[in-house]
This record gives sequence, C-alpha cells and structure tokens, in this order.
Amino acid sequence: MDLLKEKIASKLPEYRERENRIKKDHSNFKVCDVTVDQIYSGIRGVMVQVSDVSYVDPNEGIRLRGYTVPELLEILPKQPGSKLPLAGGLYYLLMVDELPTPEEAAAVEAEWRKYAGVPDYVLAVIRAMPADTHPMTLFSQGILAMQRESRFSQEYAKGLIKNDYWESYLEDSVRLTAKLPSLAAYIYNHRYNGDKYIPPDPTLDWSANFAHMIGKSSDEDYKELCRLFFFLHSDHEGANVSAHASWLVASALSDVYLASSAGMDGLAGPLHGLANQECLRWLLGVRAHFGGIPTREALKDFLLEQLSKGAVIPGYGHAVLRITDPRFTAQLDFANQYLPDDDLISLVKTIYEVLPPLLIQTGKVKNPWPNVDAINGALQYHFGVTQYEFYTVLFGVSRILGLSTHAVWARAMNKPIERPKSLTTAILEEMIQGGNPS
Repeated sequence: MDLLKEKIASKLPEYRERENRIKKDHSNFKVCDVTVDQIYSGIRGVMVQVSDVSYVDPNEGIRLRGYTVPELLEILPKQPGSKLPLAGGLYYLLMVDELPTPEEAAAVEAEWRKYAGVPDYVLAVIRAMPADTHPMTLFSQGILAMQRESRFSQEYAKGLIKNDYWESYLEDSVRLTAKLPSLAAYIYNHRYNGDKYIPPDPTLDWSANFAHMIGKSSDEDYKELCRLFFFLHSDHEGANVSAHASWLVASALSDVYLASSAGMDGLAGPLHGLANQECLRWLLGVRAHFGGIPTREALKDFLLEQLSKGAVIPGYGHAVLRITDPRFTAQLDFANQYLPDDDLISLVKTIYEVLPPLLIQTGKVKNPWPNVDAINGALQYHFGVTQYEFYTVLFGVSRILGLSTHAVWARAMNKPIERPKSLTTAILEEMIQGGNPS
C-alpha cells in the first residue's frame, strides 16, 4: 500500500494544478448542450464527469490510462509461465497512471495476499440468506457487511483532514479488492459446491486464486481465463451505471465499501452487467432449438426470423463502440488457442460471421458488432462454471478494480458531492414555450 500511496502522492500536485487552472481560466467554457431528448432518454451522451482512468474510444475500444486492450495484453507484467497480465500490474497502472515494473506488479499482489481472507461474520451473513438468493445480491451484501472494516470511516470520525481522505480511501480499496476473489469464490461454493470455504493459496496470484478457491487448482487453462477475464472487465469509463452509481455514492463521502456495493447493485441489472448471463442463456437456447450447432444457412434463417419479430440479439451493439469490441476479440483469440473444438464457441463464431451483415441491412443499428458479453459466458461454461447467474459476480470482482480507483482519485482531487438539478414537467414546458421558469 505504501508503494501506491507514494506514487499517487507524487502525481497529485500536477493533477490538481491542471484542474485548478481549467476551473479558473475556463469556468464558462460550454462542453455540451442538453436537449429535451437527452433528458428524457437517460441523459445519454451528456458529458457529466472527467475521468482519467479510462475512456471508450469509438474506433479502438476501451483505453485504460491511455493504453488499448491489445497493447496492455502485450506489455503488462505477467506471472512466470503465464501469457496474460497480472491483476496487480493492472491495478498499479489504474491507480498510479504509469506502467509497472514486474517488481511493482508483484508488490501489489503481495499486498493483496495480506488481506485476502474473508471475515467469518461475512460468511455468516451469506449463509443466513435464503438458498435461492441471487449471487449478485450475496456479493453486494458481502461487500456491505465488510464496511465495518473501513479505515476511512474510522479516521473520519476522529477528525481526518480533507486533503488526507484519499489515503484512507486507498487503504480501504486495497483491502477490499484483496478480498474479492475469496468472497466471490465462497459465494460460488455456497450456492453450488456444498458451502465449502477454500482459503486462498499464498503461492498464487490474485486472479488464479479464484480458480483455486472454486476447486480448479489444477486447471492451468482456467487460471489463464481468470487472468484474462479480470483484466478485460476492470473499467469502462466513469459514467456507465455501475461506475456512476459508485461515484455518486462516494461523492457523499460514503466509503469504498458502501460505494462499491452501490456499484454492484447497478451492475446487477439486465441492461448492464447481467447481460452476460442473458447472452449465455440465449446461446444455450439457440443450441437447444436446433438440437446442436446449426449450419450457417439455418442460423441465418433463424436470425432473420428473430429480427423480423423485433427480437434483440444479446451481445451485439454498444452505446459507444463502432467496431467489434476488442475485449470480444481478446476472448475469441483465447478460445481459438485453448478450446478450438468447443461447440458453443463454434456457435459464437458463426453468429459473428452471419449476424452483423443482417443487422446492417435493417438500417436501424449503429453498431452491429459483438461486445464483451457475446462470448464470455461461453468461455466460463466450457470450464464447468455453468451456473450463468453467477457470471456477473465475476464481472463485479473485476469492475471494482476500476470503481475503487475512481473513488481514490475523486477524494485525492477533492471532488464535491454530486448534486445535479431536476425540473418539473411544467417548468420544462415553460422553458420550451419561451417563458421564464418559476
């Protein structure tokens, strides 16, 4: 933790100076006009936040601290014998805004190992819930239960000064993220594996430990998939539902545990993180419909029929991207290398070949290409993690790497509480008619 704190502290003067200069010299600069359509359609596309952690480039995909997915897959430090990045190196990059050395990536992993266990009282909270409780509910509750551990809340009650808030937020972030694989693994085991608690293996990295803790300690390929999955889902700008929910809650000085739990509640919606569950369920339905993997022509006829009924094909389209999601491509590359003969992956590939031209023909789709959700469930399914209602928990484990980074930097930059203004329908009508709103 001292390494991350020292690095962030060294960068703060420059970031604060840049922000103060912009606010002082350009406070009246207009970034965006908001239309009635945007107000009524979920303020879609309205620029409401500055985030230096990540940005979705419509033509290149997500950039994490300026780097594309293919670049980071190549240059981030890796565990000896692995082809995929260490999560500790990714977290260092997100937090510090510079590429880590192998030693710095290893230092983050070592810090996580100190706090990897989940308290017994958290396990008790999960056990107390009804057996059919959704895994995402359990995950959010587990994070919320650990809020009593928050160093920020403890130090704030003692009179912590504003400029030091971020240090306690960082400490909370490191300790919370350290526990996420253990928490997720226990929820999986509680629901599907006889309520086992398998402790983390101190010889494994953060990502591979999840595989170990659900009973896949000997499956090196699944450990690689965990490294890829947790890398790819870590952040996606600062204003999507989970990121903005977390940011909003943290702006009230709610600590990282409260803010992360709120972010997971947003991620659990079918229009956000639960989409990966829907994609796998749909793929299984297509396979069942045909009694196996259909021919290309049969699949084309089926998809045309679905589109003519107004059905939405899950896993295709994206609010920002106008290309195939590089996160989809990275997973497809993984599938080609590690599971070239899997039938669900074969179905994913055929849909990728057949569907985009059909979507283009409709003339209604801005992005006919697959997103990250179109394949990730099929990969998990291949390795025996077939309980698709659990998949969003894996998404959440990864996403909190980004959410906690946003929270730390918001406090480091002394961001204010977020408080936009709402209108009544009558006031809006008066504004449109040229009257003066009362």
